[in-house]
Amino acid sequence: MTETRPADAAEGRGSSGFSYRPFIWLAVATFSMGIDGYVLAGLLPQIAGDLEVTPAAAGQLMSVFAFTAALAGPVLGTLTSRWERRTTIVLSLGVFVLGNVVVAVATNYPVALSGRVLAALGGSLLNAAVTGYVLALTPSEHHGKALSFVLGGWMTATALGVPVGLLLGQSSWRFPMILVAVVGTIALIGILLRLPQLHLPGGTLVERLRPLGRPRLVAGLLVTTGILCSSYACFTYATLILGPHFHAEWAMILIMFGYGVSSMAGNAVTGRLVDKFTALKVLTVVLVGLLLNAVLGMIALMFAPAVVAAAWGLIWFFSAGVGNGGGAVPQQARLASMAPDSAAIVMALNGSAISLGSALGSGLGGVALTAGAAPNGLLGVSAVVLTITVSLHLLVARASQAAVA
Repeated sequence: MTETRPADAAEGRGSSGFSYRPFIWLAVATFSMGIDGYVLAGLLPQIAGDLEVTPAAAGQLMSVFAFTAALAGPVLGTLTSRWERRTTIVLSLGVFVLGNVVVAVATNYPVALSGRVLAALGGSLLNAAVTGYVLALTPSEHHGKALSFVLGGWMTATALGVPVGLLLGQSSWRFPMILVAVVGTIALIGILLRLPQLHLPGGTLVERLRPLGRPRLVAGLLVTTGILCSSYACFTYATLILGPHFHAEWAMILIMFGYGVSSMAGNAVTGRLVDKFTALKVLTVVLVGLLLNAVLGMIALMFAPAVVAAAWGLIWFFSAGVGNGGGAVPQQARLASMAPDSAAIVMALNGSAISLGSALGSGLGGVALTAGAAPNGLLGVSAVVLTITVSLHLLVARASQAAVA
């Protein structure tokens, strides 16, 4: 197996200066993470019934994963920062697969929670390691395309892996967890055989957290948290929001497929727009679009006639898929440009911000439902979070312009 260093990153590229080849198996790894991240949301009633908990408690299987990943990401990234990168990716992916196996065989809720914690420990490190690997091997002018390709594995999972997982889940919700483990194992084998080794400079926890001393960057990371919080406040409970309008068992499978295709489209388009325009402009359009979509969707689902509400519910959900899928690349590119000397560290912190937002969103939605809110009301929760996020984003943009001036 060959060893690649940042200085050798251009080797093996075509005339365009960019090749997807080194990242194929990383995309398969993110594909497995994407199935894990999304499929549980479509199976909450089955999980709740089997483990004898409420749907809101079942939703916390997603929250505990995200909270664990948010806290563990920077610490594990620091402890392994001097390791060869392919080794880090392999070990973290192995732990992630093992955690999903534990969930698949769990006989009760505490064991399932333990499996989610284990999977989160592997997933948090895997996310940071993969992003840092991609950035190290890619020229800055191609960061958008490279991140879009690797993140495309996650988006593809929502279009292909999640519907397949939901089909399997009609027999048992445990089968999708086995699917995640199988796909993760395939990625693991591919990475071991095909991914070049890569050594990057190590660092201490203080060095990794140093970017948090920059207020503008912290605010930018909180934008990430806001985007994911607004998304997961609704997506985690999508079956409760849309289920009353679409009663057939296959309906939610098709709807999740549509969400996945929408996410892929958003990711593909913004990945190229970032390289053509500025990440700031692209992200602004995405955030404003998500806010308007949440407000209009809430109004339609709450007050429109049943047929109109059902149709608009689909429009809202698929549009949210476009926005949520399309927001990842411009946000990551913008954060990297805000601290180009610490890009790998910032991406690790962004991974924690993603996990924190996912956890807060799932938790916030669960709290709202437990407090008596109707599932449709979760769109209002999302809209409030997005209003705060857009405001914060604009403040960061203004501060960035002032810093350049």
